Amino acid sequence: MTSGARLVILGRQGAGKGTQCVRLSRHFVVPHISTGDMLRAAVREDTEVGVAVKEIMDSGGLVGDSTMVALVRKRVNLDDARTRGYILDGFPRTVVQAQAFDEMSTDQPLDVVLDLVVPRDLVLQRLSSRRVCRDCGTNFTAPADEPRPWTCENCGGDVVHRADDTPDAINRRLDLYESQTAPLIEFYGLTGRLVEIDGVGSPDEVFLRATSAVDARC
Repeated sequence: MTSGARLVILGRQGAGKGTQCVRLSRHFVVPHISTGDMLRAAVREDTEVGVAVKEIMDSGGLVGDSTMVALVRKRVNLDDARTRGYILDGFPRTVVQAQAFDEMSTDQPLDVVLDLVVPRDLVLQRLSSRRVCRDCGTNFTAPADEPRPWTCENCGGDVVHRADDTPDAINRRLDLYESQTAPLIEFYGLTGRLVEIDGVGSPDEVFLRATSAVDARC
């Protein structure tokens, strides 16, 4: 069995994080911890956290640092993460969250932070052609001029063009990500844990670059 790893994955929307997180999770046999998925599940299940964050998420705001840190602390202390490691996707989003995570993981610190680097124009192209299953959330790619929904091969739901996957909306999200993440990238760079991964190329090529970077640190 491949040895485990403790990773954080950064990257713009459309950089291919979802694809690489799934592959890295299988390769290193560690849980893929997506805070976005966790928050959406909490909202669906109407948990205490879900009730608290639903209005924030519906308005497009950011969930507070203390809530995010508590959510991740609980998850990484489960047996699978403590035994094997994890891939954190969507956390940390701020330097405050990164510092809090360092404090809670002193006995099992991060191995490496991977930043998937893809040019903005390519990301814009990818997101503009993205289609999403209404039911299971699986992403597909279609020509930008293909408006018709089709059937999801995984669950049979409708695959549609998201209303917020327009160039203007995408650019706003990218601007927000870059303003939030620049200090975080600087923080991890200064502490020697950041590795930039060229995210341009086939999924196999990017995966090889990512695993090589992790292997060099573990």
